[in-house]
Parts: sequence; C-alpha cells; structure tokens
Amino acid sequence: MKVKDCMCQDVCSCTPETTIENCAKIMSEKHVGCVPVCNTNQEIVGLVTDRDLILRCIACDKDAKQTPVSDVMTTNICSCTPNDEIEDAENKMAKLQIRRIPVIDNKKVIGIITVGDLTKNNKVSNQSVCNTLESICKTDRNNAQ
Repeated sequence: MKVKDCMCQDVCSCTPETTIENCAKIMSEKHVGCVPVCNTNQEIVGLVTDRDLILRCIACDKDAKQTPVSDVMTTNICSCTPNDEIEDAENKMAKLQIRRIPVIDNKKVIGIITVGDLTKNNKVSNQSVCNTLESICKTDRNNAQ
C-alpha cells in the first residue's frame, strides 16, 4: 500500500513569520499536532509540532504573541512521497522516533501521514503499527528532550 492511500490530505500550513500564538491556534482549531511551515512558493521549510511549542517556546519563556515560528520550528525535516510504501514511512517513524511525516510532491506539502492514520487503516497490520509505536516511544534517558 502507498502513503497516498493512508495520508491526511487536509493540511493547513503557516509561514515562517506566523507567530507561535497563531500557529498554536491553528493546531487547536484543526485538532492537529503539527503544522508545516512553507515559504511563498508553498515549499516546506520547516515543521512546527506541539512538542516544539512546549520545549522551544514555553520552556524557554518566549513571548508567543511576538515570536515567529521560524524561531522554534524543526528544519531538519523527514518527508516521504505519495508513492512511497507505507512500510517505508513506518520505518522512518520508528527509526527517527517521530509520529508525523509530511508528504511532499514537487517540493510542496500535499499531505501528512501520522501513526494515527496508520491505526485507522484496516489494511495496515496492527502488529506493524504496534512495533512502530514501540520504537517511537523508546527513550534514551540520557538524550531525552
């Protein structure tokens, strides 16, 4: 099965200049845990996760009303394409211990695939999803962030 068969296509994004407060509002209104950050050409330049907001904004006492997401976003982005195999996306999630991967086509975000998407798809093995989640959740307490 391909990533395009399982991904969420309803993706909202923001720009690097969007404030952290407005990005958090997008997450709240759309019930999502990450927002792709795109430039004026709609090409992805970063990803803001709920974890980024906590660790790089709240914990650092930054002003969410003034600070742009470019100050807290993750820029080393793991992505996949719509024609990648689901197993490849799962392997990336497990190896990198991430729950969400943007789906890119022609440098533009066309979707996001999450562990939640995998659990909702009856064609994805439950055991496979459990193994992926187990890998994601393993922590090295010396490197936990």
